[in-house]
Amino acid sequence: MPLDATKLRNAPGYSDLEILVRAQRNCDPILRAAVASLPEPFATMGGYHFGWWDPERSLTPATQGKFVRAALTFAAAAVTGGSEESAAPAAAAVELLHNFTLIHDDVMDGDKTRRGRATIWSVWGITNAILLGDALHSLAIRLLAETDLLEHSLALSIISRIEKSCLKLCLGQFQDCAFEGQVTVTTDDYLQMAGAKTASLMASACALGALSARADDEMVSAMDRFGYQLGLAFQAVDDLIGIWGDSTKTGKPVCSDLVRRKATLPVVAALNSNCDASTELRELYRSESPMTYRDVARAIELIEAAGGRQAAKHHAEERLRAAIALLPEVPTAAELIALSQVVVDRSR
Repeated sequence: MPLDATKLRNAPGYSDLEILVRAQRNCDPILRAAVASLPEPFATMGGYHFGWWDPERSLTPATQGKFVRAALTFAAAAVTGGSEESAAPAAAAVELLHNFTLIHDDVMDGDKTRRGRATIWSVWGITNAILLGDALHSLAIRLLAETDLLEHSLALSIISRIEKSCLKLCLGQFQDCAFEGQVTVTTDDYLQMAGAKTASLMASACALGALSARADDEMVSAMDRFGYQLGLAFQAVDDLIGIWGDSTKTGKPVCSDLVRRKATLPVVAALNSNCDASTELRELYRSESPMTYRDVARAIELIEAAGGRQAAKHHAEERLRAAIALLPEVPTAAELIALSQVVVDRSR
């Protein structure tokens, strides 16, 4: 029986902020201990990336990550009868893996800012940024392999699942880069890319919560599918924010995806709409000349006129409904509903 999303969204005792703050609080000591175990300069670089200090290790206020994936792991564990304590290693590992991908993503995209300040590669160089990303990946696996909170066979199962999602993520990132400047990318092409690049890790985050709770295969599969659908909604919203977002909230330059002629969902939907606006947008994307400010402004107008913005919004809402329909009808599912709302309503 599907959940009544309206009732659960407003369940007492839960707020979106509370869920995310609790996830950060549970993961923070684990992440700090893991990063502290790295040799220098990687420990300093890692702490800077997580927003704990500046490049000189002076304590300065900085925007940290949202901890959505870790929160999903904790919430999925709760839905399947697990505890936050048993889910903490998996949640922290997911955050380490996610942040490794962000560091590498900034290198590949040439983005100089993240969370409102300079990216790792723009401070320490490309080589060191790549190495730090590799180190965070290794920390995630070591954390799972060495924890006393999971029996050996379960830890191996979790490691296997998280590494499979990492391979999918690599494929998705490859496709994302390969699609730049392409005008023949279909919606199916986009969904395959977004599913691998973004949804696969969110699916794993949810499945890992269920695995940590020692849930049965059916429930692990349901959590995996929930996370996958939510991940597709997340990427659609991310694409919208990338064009129409506020850089003071996102901490990243708005429209950088358009400058690189990326095949985001609003763009793909617009290119495939077969109207005058899509024809002009196709010409802009085909051009080998760098995108000017005027080109970007015109592209935004064309995407809107061709229905790309509305199509991406509709897609995010559809995927959210599909995700919620996969949840069991239990009170503890309220946290996953609340997190789902964070995904579609967020501004960064």
